[in-house]
Amino acid sequence: REAFINAIVDFVKRPTEEKAKLRGAVRRFGLMPYQQYDSGEVRAIAAYLYDYEIEEPDWFRAHWQERQGTPYNNTGKQSIGEQKKTVADIGLSYALGTKKVLGANLMGTIQKKGVEAALAFCNEKAYPLTDSMATKYNAHIKRVSDRPRNPDNAANDEELKHIVTFKKQVAANAKINAIVSQEKDSVAFYYPIVTNDMCLKCHGSTKTDIEPQVVSLLSELYPEDQATGYGVNEVRGIWSIKFANTNKPVD
Repeated sequence: REAFINAIVDFVKRPTEEKAKLRGAVRRFGLMPYQQYDSGEVRAIAAYLYDYEIEEPDWFRAHWQERQGTPYNNTGKQSIGEQKKTVADIGLSYALGTKKVLGANLMGTIQKKGVEAALAFCNEKAYPLTDSMATKYNAHIKRVSDRPRNPDNAANDEELKHIVTFKKQVAANAKINAIVSQEKDSVAFYYPIVTNDMCLKCHGSTKTDIEPQVVSLLSELYPEDQATGYGVNEVRGIWSIKFANTNKPVD
C-alpha cells in the first residue's frame, strides 16, 4: 500500500517516463505535464485508489489478464457514497470538468495536426466548448487574465485582486485554496490557471519557446496579445465561475 501511494505521489510531483507504470499510455498520449498539486491531497487520492473497489469498464478484466499475464484483483472497500459537496467542491468540479474537455481537444489537435492547428482551435472552438460546459453545469464560466490573449478575457477589478493572491501562493509553493464568495442565491468561485511545459508552446518566450510560425500566427489572430513570456508554474489567469447557491441554509 505504501509503495503504491509513494509511486503515485512521486510521479505526480515530477513526471518522467522512467517513473511511469503504464508505458503504453505514455507512448500513445505522451508524458503527463507537471501540475502543481498538494502532496497531502495526492496521497489521500492514491490511498483511496488502493483501498476502494474502483468502477471499471466491462472489458478491463480480460484486457488486464491478456496484457499483463498476472492475476487480476479489484477488490476493496465499497464506496462510502458521495458526501454532500461544498460550494468550493462544486466550483472546482466545474473548473476541472471544463479544463478536461478543453485540454483533451487541444492535446488531440496538437498530436494530430501540430501547434499551429491547436492555436486555430483555441481561436475558433474554445469559447463554444466553454459555453457548452457552462450550459451543462448551468453556470457562468470564464477564463480571465491580467495579461489576456483575447481582450474579451481581460479580468475585472475583483478578478485582478484574486490573480495577485494566487500568484503569491504559487510563488511561495503554498497550498492552493479556491476563493469563494457566497451570497444567498449565488456563488462566485475563483481558481488559478497555472502553466506547465505544454503551455509554453503558445505562452512561453517568443524567442526560445514558441516556434516562429506560431509567433506569426499569434500576431495575426491576436494583434493585442499579452499572453506570452510565461515560464513553467506561473499563474496565467484564473477560472471565474458563477453558479446558483444550492447549499444555502433553509429559513
